[in-house]
Amino acid sequence: MNTERLSDRLEAVANNIPQEAKLADIGSDHAYLPCHVVKKGVVPMAIAGEVAEGPFQSAIEQVQEEKLTDKISVRKGDGLEVIAPGEVDCITIAGMGGTLISTILEKGKSKLEGVSRLVLQPNVGSFAVRRWLIDNGWELVKEEILEEDRKIYEVLVADKGEPLKPYQDINLDSGILFGPFLLKEKSAVFKDKWNGEKRNWERILKQLDDAVQNDDTESKRQELKAKLKMAEEALQ
Repeated sequence: MNTERLSDRLEAVANNIPQEAKLADIGSDHAYLPCHVVKKGVVPMAIAGEVAEGPFQSAIEQVQEEKLTDKISVRKGDGLEVIAPGEVDCITIAGMGGTLISTILEKGKSKLEGVSRLVLQPNVGSFAVRRWLIDNGWELVKEEILEEDRKIYEVLVADKGEPLKPYQDINLDSGILFGPFLLKEKSAVFKDKWNGEKRNWERILKQLDDAVQNDDTESKRQELKAKLKMAEEALQ
C-alpha cells in the first residue's frame, strides 16, 4: 500500500469522501489516505491526526516526501482535539474498533460543528458506531462490507439527518447489529461474517450450558440466544 494504491478498505473510505471536502483523517498512520485524496484532486486540503509519536513522525515524513506540506497539516493529538470547530466538513476514522471510534466521536462532539459527513471503518464492533450515530443525530446513508487479506471490514457513511430513517422497516436491534443496508443486501461476505459469528456464539453458549449456573451465566445465555435468533433470521 502507498499513496498511489490504497488498500481495498481505505479505497472504500476514500470513495465516500465528498468532492472538495475539507478533510480530517483521524488515526492517519502514514497519512496514505489524505495524501491519496489530495493528489487525486478529491479534496483541496486535509488534516492528518495521530496520537502516537511513531505514526505521527511517519505521517510527517510521508507528507514531506509527497511535497504536500502546503496542503496537508499533520497534527499530534488525541482524537478530534487536532481540529478546531468549523475547520473541516468531513471526518474519516479507519482501522480501529467500533467502541474506540464511538469514544473519539463522543469526546470530540464539540469539534463536529460544521461537519456534514463521517466515513468510519471499524475493524470490529460496528454496532457501537451505529448506536452512537443514532444517539447523536447522524443518519447512516451507506454501508459497505468487504474482505481483504482474509479479514472482513465494514465502512459506515453518515450525514447529518434523520438517524432512524434507515431502520424504518426493520427491527432496530437487528439493524444496529448487522447494519440496515448490509442486512438488506446480504452479500456473500456478509453471510461469511455472520455465519462465523454464529458458530462462535454457539460454541460460547455450549460452554455456558456446561458451566455452573448463576445469574451472570443465565444473563449471558439469554443475550447469546437473542443474538443467535437474530443471526438466523438475518441469514435466511
